[in-house]
Amino acid sequence: MTDATAEQAEAPEKFGKKGLILGVILALSGAGGGYFVTTSGLLPIGAMPKAQEAVEKAEKKPAKALPDVGFVDLPPLILSLNSGDSRHLKFHAQLEVNSDYLGDVEKMKPRIMDVLNGYLRAVEISDLEDSLALVRIRGHLLRRIGIVVGEDRVRDVLVMEFVLN
Repeated sequence: MTDATAEQAEAPEKFGKKGLILGVILALSGAGGGYFVTTSGLLPIGAMPKAQEAVEKAEKKPAKALPDVGFVDLPPLILSLNSGDSRHLKFHAQLEVNSDYLGDVEKMKPRIMDVLNGYLRAVEISDLEDSLALVRIRGHLLRRIGIVVGEDRVRDVLVMEFVLN
């Protein structure tokens, strides 16, 4: 029996609270040091250096000059659509025009409105309810307006209002 009591008496000492406090301090200092190294850019795995590079590039690069364009406002259209019920389309657009041709496009506004009326009345309701309808309509209108006023005079058709009742 004396052997059993001797083994219990030789049990290793526990570190106690000192070991726990030392472990917590080392863990916190390691986490803080890792955060600092990552965000300061010393390691390439952090996202901060990429953001800083983008900001530096933006500051060094001068802004491009805006294109020399003007806008021609077209009057709003309210069209009844050919369907069994009485559905209407309210459409309002502006034309982005190279500034050299602004007067030419203004003169052709009645013919442009005629093209808009003719095209939009022929569009089916199922085509208007599609999610890509507006993109398609803008492309068709730009092509038709380009034929009326001449190529490269109108840069884009900007849709201000497109409401289907």
